[in-house]
Amino acid sequence: MDTNAAGSSAEGSTDEKIAAVGAWSDSPLFSDAEKAAFAFAEGMTATPADVTDEVYQEAAKHFSEAQLVELAATAAMENYRARLNRAFLVEAQGFYKPGAGPA
Repeated sequence: MDTNAAGSSAEGSTDEKIAAVGAWSDSPLFSDAEKAAFAFAEGMTATPADVTDEVYQEAAKHFSEAQLVELAATAAMENYRARLNRAFLVEAQGFYKPGAGPA
């Protein structure tokens, strides 16, 4: 999550919001659209991938078809990257520094 948190911080996400990602479904910090995106991405992350009709329909309320394709592609790429990093024991490089504010 290091590079993703650093990128999110650079784009204006707060440290509080980044810290709440692990509890996104219960957090009041995230909008309905953000929660739909998280649910979609979480379904993509399951093994095997399992984006239910309910999750897809909720995401489709907030995002266009092109945006859903981009969300799915991004989740797939992040899953690929995370699995590759685990295979080679790649650890966080310290790009994200909580409290440092946007880069």
